[in-house]
Amino acid sequence: MNILVTNDDGINCEGLLLLAEALRGLSGHTVFVLAPEDDRSGVSQSISLKGPLRLRDRGNNTWTCSGTPADCVMVAALGGLPEKPDLVVSGINAGANLGTDLVYSGTAAAARQAALYGIPGVAFSLVTIGKGPVFWERAVEFSRDHLEELVSLWEKDTFVNVNIPNSPDYSGDPQMTVPSRRLYRDTVVGFDAPDGSRYCFIKNGPVVTDEDPGSDWSAVSRNRVAISLVFIHPVVRS
Repeated sequence: MNILVTNDDGINCEGLLLLAEALRGLSGHTVFVLAPEDDRSGVSQSISLKGPLRLRDRGNNTWTCSGTPADCVMVAALGGLPEKPDLVVSGINAGANLGTDLVYSGTAAAARQAALYGIPGVAFSLVTIGKGPVFWERAVEFSRDHLEELVSLWEKDTFVNVNIPNSPDYSGDPQMTVPSRRLYRDTVVGFDAPDGSRYCFIKNGPVVTDEDPGSDWSAVSRNRVAISLVFIHPVVRS
């Protein structure tokens, strides 16, 4: 199987490099890496409609892309790499992608873009909060060891979103969840510059999450891996 590994944190993110190395250790698979050359966090499903995308070969089936995570998947799926992917793995993201975060996440967008082409997509995120040690190795181990199981959950018009607690060990089995509802208490700070322009900065505030016991947030808050099957288009209810 041909596996494409990408992310939104950029080619030098530790989570991407460790995950790609681990997947290359699995037999029967060829791993390609195509990731943004710089951090593209929060770009969601953005694609580059004007101008070319610049790819740079770093050897070992690894390339950087001047575009977004969705661009990376499009290039690979449409034949821009030596082989088209049978699976897209996005991550491991440095930070949570829970619930409403999926609207903004470039990590989730890469897996969603794969699903738009009928390719299984799995997004991995490590739920780091504040300062302290980051347990990349444990998250990579889970991602590698459960990859086949996660791919088996994939269905047409969905992608699999996985949030892993930042912990050396997890309590209990992974939990199938639904995305949580998160409210962002951000504010805008502005000032008037001497050139007559007004500059505004978005200041991140606390995030308030609904306490739904079946949600991804509820699972990771109890130190369990949260797995959500996410539809790539609105579900019409009769």
